[in-house]
Amino acid sequence: MKTDLLLIPMGASYAEMRAAAVAAEAAGFDGIWTWDHLRDPERGAASSVPEVWTTLAALAEATRRVTLGPLVLNVGMRRPGLLANMAATLQQVSGGRLLLGLGSGGSRSTPYVVEQEAIGMPVEPDGVRAQRVAEACEVLRRLWAGEGGDFAGAHYRLARPEGFLRPDPPPPIVVGGFGPRMAEIAGRWADGFNTQARHPRLAELIAVAREAHARAGRDPARFLVTVFAGLADGWLSAGASPRKGLEALGVGRVILLVPPPYDLARIRAAGRLLPTPPEAP
Repeated sequence: MKTDLLLIPMGASYAEMRAAAVAAEAAGFDGIWTWDHLRDPERGAASSVPEVWTTLAALAEATRRVTLGPLVLNVGMRRPGLLANMAATLQQVSGGRLLLGLGSGGSRSTPYVVEQEAIGMPVEPDGVRAQRVAEACEVLRRLWAGEGGDFAGAHYRLARPEGFLRPDPPPPIVVGGFGPRMAEIAGRWADGFNTQARHPRLAELIAVAREAHARAGRDPARFLVTVFAGLADGWLSAGASPRKGLEALGVGRVILLVPPPYDLARIRAAGRLLPTPPEAP
């Protein structure tokens, strides 16, 4: 199981995020993620929030080994036709290190509704936003495969989409969610599913996603499960019970959240607890 860090962007500067990412790579972490938000819901204008895609592109130049990903992109913020080219470009810039996290965005019950409404983005019902995620996955795959035919879905359309940049290889798509509906969408349309490490129904959600993947005619053994939690020793050490529990469920990556100001000494110390990868034969 791989171990990643997520750099919470609320209140951070890019310089701080870059320093933390470089330290994490040197410490032995496998990946770097950040959130797709435009403002700090608690501090508003008193806080800075670097934009996710620009940050990841810059970190692709600042690092050499770690995977990079958004956890997760709100599909309502960027139409999938544009996102396909953005992802293909970042895959090229990073040398194939992108894991593309997608999600439905915040509902009206979350504090993030303010940032969406502030830029004129409607906050649709949960079911509609979930459908957009599934359809976005389909559009991305069509464009990445170079399919030139028209597409007319419930939310998105393509008209003779020829000549778009194609990533080599296409980045895996990881759909984030907290219930069976998003787990089902992840299994059917994506390559992976992300949810909370301490979700009370974690085993059930993983099973739902993998079963949907198998019904779609794809190999469930290749389906990627990622989970997130706070940075704590129990998720780092090979023999720790929390980590062993995730491994028993077949989780492929545990993503540990780190808030700013990022403690570089803590990141380095955490890296020393990581399991030593086996030597190549």
